[in-house]
Amino acid sequence: MAVGVGLGAAIGALARYAVTRLLQPLTQNRWPVATLLINWLGSGLLGALTAASLSHWLVVCLGTGVLGGFTTYSTFSHEMVMLADQRRYGALISYLILSVGGGLALAALGFWGMLHR
Repeated sequence: MAVGVGLGAAIGALARYAVTRLLQPLTQNRWPVATLLINWLGSGLLGALTAASLSHWLVVCLGTGVLGGFTTYSTFSHEMVMLADQRRYGALISYLILSVGGGLALAALGFWGMLHR
């Protein structure tokens, strides 16, 4: 199982890197859109995965591995500190609310959607 989680984490991290690079020109580093979208997508997918009728092994490899490697709490935290350091308090508060609230809402939506498909 550890090998599956490790391979999944590598896939997730590479996907996160690709999405970040793809969105970087659009945001010009003004607002952390890439991290927000990555974490939202990961939250929704993890909610759906949690409700899916899959083997425990597959849920762990996909959830902990792929989605754990794809989503990024550390980058979210770093970006929050950078916004505070730049005294961009409005952006900081909106990023916090959108990240946490949106992540929870999308996880619930993914879970509910998978149960009621």
